[in-house]
Amino acid sequence: MPFDVWVTFFVAWFFLSIAPGPDNIFVLMQSIIYGKRDGLWVVAGLCTGLIIHVTLIAIGVTAVIRASDIAFTTIKMLGALYLVYLAILAWKAPVTSVTVSKDCALEQKKASALSLWRRGAFMNLTNPKVIIFFLAFFPQFLTEGYSVSGQMLVMGVTILVTCALVFGGIAVGAEYVRSLISSPKIQQWINRIGSVIFVMLAGNVLLTS
Repeated sequence: MPFDVWVTFFVAWFFLSIAPGPDNIFVLMQSIIYGKRDGLWVVAGLCTGLIIHVTLIAIGVTAVIRASDIAFTTIKMLGALYLVYLAILAWKAPVTSVTVSKDCALEQKKASALSLWRRGAFMNLTNPKVIIFFLAFFPQFLTEGYSVSGQMLVMGVTILVTCALVFGGIAVGAEYVRSLISSPKIQQWINRIGSVIFVMLAGNVLLTS
C-alpha cells in the first residue's frame, strides 16, 4: 500500500472512530457504570471483534453473509437481543460506594474481566453495521499492483491500533468522570440512562437494512 494512500486511510478512519457511535457510547457507559479497568476489558473485547471482522473481510465470508438475508437478519436479531440484555443489566446495576476497599474492588474486577471481554467482543461481532461499513470502506483504498492481503493486513492493524487508543482514551476519561460521582442517586440515574441508551442502540441495529 502506498504511503500516501495509507495516510488518507488513517485520517479517514481516525475521524470516523472518534465520531459518536455505538461502540464509543458502549465503552463510555460501561466505563462510567463499572469503572476504568472494566471499561478497558470491554475495549479489548471490541478490538477482538474488529480483528475477526477484518479477517472475515479478507477471506470474503462477510460478503456471503451480506448477500444472505437470513444470515444478516439473524446477526441483527442477536445483536439487538444482546443490547437489550445489557440494558437490563445496566438498569439493575447496584450503586456502589466510592469508599469500597481497593482490594475488594480489584477482586470484583478480576472476577468479571472475562465476562466484560466477551461482552465487548459480542457487541462488535453482532453489529451488522460493521460488516456493511468494512465492505464499503476497505475497497476504496485498495491499490492495484500491490498485494490485496498485504493491504488488508496494513489497514486491519491500523484500525486495531486506532480503535484501541480511541476507545481506551474514552474508558480512562470515563473513569475520571465516574470518580466525581459519589452520590448513589446520581449513580442510579446514570445506570438508568445507560439502560435507555442500550435500548436505543438495539433499535438502531434492527433498523439497519
